[in-house]
Amino acid sequence: MQHDHGLTITHRPHSARLHVLVVAGDLDHHTAPRLRAALEEVTLAPGAGLVIDLSPLTFCDSTGISILVAAHQRAQGAGAALVLAGLDPDLAHVFRIMGLDRLFSSYDSAEKAVAALGLQEN
Repeated sequence: MQHDHGLTITHRPHSARLHVLVVAGDLDHHTAPRLRAALEEVTLAPGAGLVIDLSPLTFCDSTGISILVAAHQRAQGAGAALVLAGLDPDLAHVFRIMGLDRLFSSYDSAEKAVAALGLQEN
């Protein structure tokens, strides 16, 4: 677990090919480097999956959104799947306005996201 200025990131590997990062607290220009570092520690390979669980996130600014977009691009380049879970209604609305709902697949919970990826045991 990593803590920095009100941001907690917990890495929960589900299998060799599926990882879940739980992001809690405030994701802003002060804390975004912590998320970037945590994302870079996750090995993404063809056929792998990453769920970013944002359900405990209390705030996200444009810097945080740009980190998520960069993570999506990295996953896409590696041939891995990246999905979001637990977007609160306000953040989901921002994603729709920005067109990011077409870039990211999003699920109500991390459990639903993990099930949708179907990579639990391989």
